[in-house]
Amino acid sequence: QVQFVESGGGLVQPGGSLRLTCAASKTSISIWTVGWYRQAPGKQRDLVAGITSGDRTNYADSVKGRFTISRDNTKNTVYLQMNNLKPEDTAVYYCSRARTSNYSPFDSWGQGTQVTVSS
Repeated sequence: QVQFVESGGGLVQPGGSLRLTCAASKTSISIWTVGWYRQAPGKQRDLVAGITSGDRTNYADSVKGRFTISRDNTKNTVYLQMNNLKPEDTAVYYCSRARTSNYSPFDSWGQGTQVTVSS
């Protein structure tokens, strides 16, 4: 079983940047695909970005060119660098291990980290 703790969220103005951190404990995540997901109020939780054990990445169309996912297996951590943030990026962000075939998540959700983009 893996436990994830997400952090790094906050309030930022449009055009600003944030770096989210997904720290895993209890099990090494180095062999797993990991995804970042987000859920805005009243909407379903969707994939934002995913990274495989071989560092192949996948992004939602809405964040391509603005967000970058990366991982540091020595720290058992996955990051999400978010640049040029837009109000529509406002959501709670979560991470989970995911199936490589379709990035569907399969871990229990952590508490997430709130990202609010507003002027």
